[in-house]
Amino acid sequence: MIRTAGIDVGTSSVKAVVMTTDEAGGEKLLAHLVLKIRKRDVAQVVREAFESMREEVGASEFDYVATTGDGAEVPFATGHFFGMTTHARGALFLDPAARAVLDAGALHARAVAMDERGRVLGYKMTSQCASGSGQFLENIARYLGVSQSEIGALSLSGDNPEVVSSICAVLAETDVINMVSRGISTPNILRGIHDSMAGRFARLLLALGANGAKGRIFLSGGLASDEGLVEALRRGLSKGAAAGASPEVATDPLSIHAGAIGAAIWGAFRSRKLAREGAVWTQPQTLTV
Repeated sequence: MIRTAGIDVGTSSVKAVVMTTDEAGGEKLLAHLVLKIRKRDVAQVVREAFESMREEVGASEFDYVATTGDGAEVPFATGHFFGMTTHARGALFLDPAARAVLDAGALHARAVAMDERGRVLGYKMTSQCASGSGQFLENIARYLGVSQSEIGALSLSGDNPEVVSSICAVLAETDVINMVSRGISTPNILRGIHDSMAGRFARLLLALGANGAKGRIFLSGGLASDEGLVEALRRGLSKGAAAGASPEVATDPLSIHAGAIGAAIWGAFRSRKLAREGAVWTQPQTLTV
């Protein structure tokens, strides 16, 4: 039995998981958590996340500690994996029918197409301003006086969305200020923002060739829990779908952990490979504080 830890260091939060993999390749998720970074030292948040996982599962050692995202410099990690590969593999763990994953995070979004084994077939990333990001949506919610947990439900209740055309976050925020002054309701503002974001995400997937009917599109990252955005993405994909195609968008309560899960799974794969090759690690596999 191989026990691995996966740590996904993002812009706004650190996600950590602990997993086991048996000899037959069966994977099991033992523990998971999310710690917000806010204005704290990132290295300290990473250490706290790892320590919490170690305490929860009662483990002092791991066969492999895998990082992804901005975690390349974590001193106690065994190895680091690119985000496109970890989100692809994590999405497959959460939804085996997924053949593309859209990772929507605090500062950017990226679309990845993969096969049934998690092998990356294509990759596209937003190159526009941050008005298609979680940070932008958080700023707008703060201005509108609503919590992040309210955004999705309010957006779903919008019946006449106001179009937000600006791709620049600063200009888009100015648009929102003007909407408020014109008396546009909060639900219609949020639904318009979601439609604008979803349109860009749908174009990413279209450029990747991942908006057809071949497998599901899985939404990962912090925005995956935003039900208003998920529904807007479904609408956006339906508009751009080829004739006869029916793109399906899936999400999961653990979507935010997809990167960390994928890192842990790839860590187990690499650990088995190194064991077969007789390699010996010189890096520490336990955290000393």
